[in-house]
Amino acid sequence: MDNQHYRQNITLQYCFPDNNASCIKEVKEGPAYIFLFIVLSCISVCTVFLNLLVIISISHFKQLHTPTNLLILSLAVADLLVGLFNMPVSIMQLMDSCWYLGTIACYLSPIIGFVAVNGSVYSLTLIAVDRYIAISDPLKYSSRITVCKTLLFIIFGWCICLCYSIMYLYINDYFFQSQTSTHCYGECVVVVKYYWAIIDLILGFVAPCSVILVLYSIIFNVVRHQAKAVIAVNNSNTNNQRAKILRSSEIKAAKKLGTVIFVYLACWIPFYLSSVSVDNLTSSSMVWTVFYWLLNCNSSMNPLIYAIFYSWFRASVKYILTCRIFETSSSRINLFPEN
Repeated sequence: MDNQHYRQNITLQYCFPDNNASCIKEVKEGPAYIFLFIVLSCISVCTVFLNLLVIISISHFKQLHTPTNLLILSLAVADLLVGLFNMPVSIMQLMDSCWYLGTIACYLSPIIGFVAVNGSVYSLTLIAVDRYIAISDPLKYSSRITVCKTLLFIIFGWCICLCYSIMYLYINDYFFQSQTSTHCYGECVVVVKYYWAIIDLILGFVAPCSVILVLYSIIFNVVRHQAKAVIAVNNSNTNNQRAKILRSSEIKAAKKLGTVIFVYLACWIPFYLSSVSVDNLTSSSMVWTVFYWLLNCNSSMNPLIYAIFYSWFRASVKYILTCRIFETSSSRINLFPEN
């Protein structure tokens, strides 16, 4: 019964009926697919909207032009590309197996997709490094980490992501699909070789994930030790109110770091586990689609984790949504209320 219902929901046609080399077209129909289309489209729109808010905030307000916020801006740009390109293309391929945008777009689409995903991971790693330096050596932070140095690291990182993405697709013979006997007109599929999936697992996930986990664990330990030291001093001076505030700050920092690590691992682990569980993982498979969407959802969560938790973001959003950023000298508004 389930198989009959599945066949009824998929109508087999040809992508280009006038072309003898056309691929078979699979159009998904029915209420379930319509609902899925609406949900995924909403996720894509929210991803673009949230990251645009971050980009406009940091770009417009001069008070936010700091090394840390530039890294958050880099992360928002990467996540914006995911929402603008990765998600719509994935929705299109999920609802219709045919590729109608041409050969050039077929080559450029996965490059943009891989650059965006890798750029997001690279930015997350740089944010962890930046926070580690700021916490472990705060006195030398301003001299060691400057806006110019940060911009150079961001540009260098994006260039590395572009080169890595092109090499990734080149090694997997993506640019030579027309030479394969299984190729048909109207197809745009990435097939990942098993050995390269292992390499990508190490370079694209294990290495940056290890750096992020180690640095955030060190950050948490440093913050905890600093809080305990100050609390001990305050307790000796019977300043219990100050001690309670520091303890509350420690708990908030722990929750924020825990949220960062949990969301990152939850979104990325399933995709990479699936990539090494089969010999050749193709982008047209349902396993790839589900876990790739889960990975992309990390781009929706990043602006919530890294920006909405900050008071300056909430303040800047009010100015943006009320169009007050168009007022004279709005870029010099103070977004940090006095304590």
